Amino acid sequence: MEGTIYSLIPAVLMLILVILTRKVLLSLGAGIIVGALFIHDFNFIESLQEIWNAFYGIFISDGELNKGNLLLLGFLLLLGMMTAFLQSSGGSRAFGEWMMRRVKTRRGAGVMSGVLGIIIFIDDYFNSLAVGQIARPLTDRYKISRAKLAYFIDSTSAPVTVISPISSWGAYIIGIMGAMFAANGITDMEPLTAFIQMIPHNFYALGAIILVFMVAYFKLDIGPMRKHEERAIRTGELLDPSQSKVPGDLSDEFKAHQDGKVYHLLMPIIVLIVGTVLTMVITGANASGDNITILTIFANTNVNLSLFIGGVAAIITSLLFHVGLGKPKANVGKIIVEGIKTMLPAIYILILAWMIGSIIDTLETGLFLAEKFSEAQVSSSLLPVLFFIIAGFMALATGTSWGTFGIMLPIAAEIAVVTDMDMLLPSLAAVLAGSVFGDHCSPISDTTILSSTGAGANHIDHVLTQLPYALIVASVSIMGYLLVGFTHQIFISLFISIAFVIMIGLIIHSFNKNK
Repeated sequence: MEGTIYSLIPAVLMLILVILTRKVLLSLGAGIIVGALFIHDFNFIESLQEIWNAFYGIFISDGELNKGNLLLLGFLLLLGMMTAFLQSSGGSRAFGEWMMRRVKTRRGAGVMSGVLGIIIFIDDYFNSLAVGQIARPLTDRYKISRAKLAYFIDSTSAPVTVISPISSWGAYIIGIMGAMFAANGITDMEPLTAFIQMIPHNFYALGAIILVFMVAYFKLDIGPMRKHEERAIRTGELLDPSQSKVPGDLSDEFKAHQDGKVYHLLMPIIVLIVGTVLTMVITGANASGDNITILTIFANTNVNLSLFIGGVAAIITSLLFHVGLGKPKANVGKIIVEGIKTMLPAIYILILAWMIGSIIDTLETGLFLAEKFSEAQVSSSLLPVLFFIIAGFMALATGTSWGTFGIMLPIAAEIAVVTDMDMLLPSLAAVLAGSVFGDHCSPISDTTILSSTGAGANHIDHVLTQLPYALIVASVSIMGYLLVGFTHQIFISLFISIAFVIMIGLIIHSFNKNK
């Protein structure tokens, strides 16, 4: 059933189960089992072997340790430990009190979270986890639900990194564009220049960022988000009390030290940021050979290794502060254990997401969608909007925006070169935009998982609360890509798209205000 319409069934089944049951592990497990059965024509023994191979491949690949995955899992454990130390030392409490003296309103706390999401643009993983650690004490103090914080994080991390040439995403995309420009004989355009020119064409990324700040400023609570926010304001419960324990939540485990200072939180996070970025630069430069530029550094950097090294440095800093407060050394063991325990739910979800990603890759779901699109005879004016929709569905089903980039960008370039060169940049940008949209909607996206982890939110709560906002921006983006396809006027299309996002936000604000 590989490469056929049946290859869509496991992904669709998983998405339906997630929405109906709200049990992400059950839904992912069902998708994995059904996908393995499809691969092996319902041979039970071979299907079990496929499932084992998908699990084994997370840790061992081509006879060697899969260091990237292991380092990321290790970093999550380190993050859990650091969170525990920050809370136990009283640093989180002190930072929250310090920020409350400077950020005077709940609205300001939300806006500050969005600003942090834009400032930390180097990498989406790094953004998702670092912003959560910095913003959570402040948003908790102002009773902003964890679901809303996860939305702020997720809807700034990927949109910012996908339009920033100086980021791991930007470097990866520019690298792909260089190869496909050469393959299609495009010599009058440099990949970096093309990437920068594509930024105004990325309607979804720009619209998502604008909507984040409108949600923060105007309190645009719609759909499931309204319930989470009303409960947080009314009762102070930032999480759904009916849900099981979420990653990074240690509210009942430690009593904060009364002598905790702001620097007990800020210094470990600064060490994490500096250590991670410095290691990214060093690993990227070492892998760039003689051609060392800012782009080659970020194209060749080892993000997971950098995160791990930064995490180790941050843990050491947190431990030193903890010991300096004079707490019993025996307490260190409990802090480490409880910190690790808080990250286990996120690790379980991430492992199963990787497994179903492997199953879907074997089923060639993405290739099936791409081939069907390539075979279709469509007007060149419809290319941007169709690429946006196909890339969105592909990223939603596969859980990977990077994988969607790798498949769809070369296809978009090849079709645009043959049909209408004027549609090249809009089509490539539409692929990027659609991939981020699908990534935002997918419960198996690693960025979505890490955003909920960084915020300390229930994963499915984050997926369901972010979905209405993603759909608003996606709907406006579809209109924008239709406009640019038929008018070839990029800035007019961008202006109209942004105006519609703002207008919809103001309508929602007016409706909520009068309700």
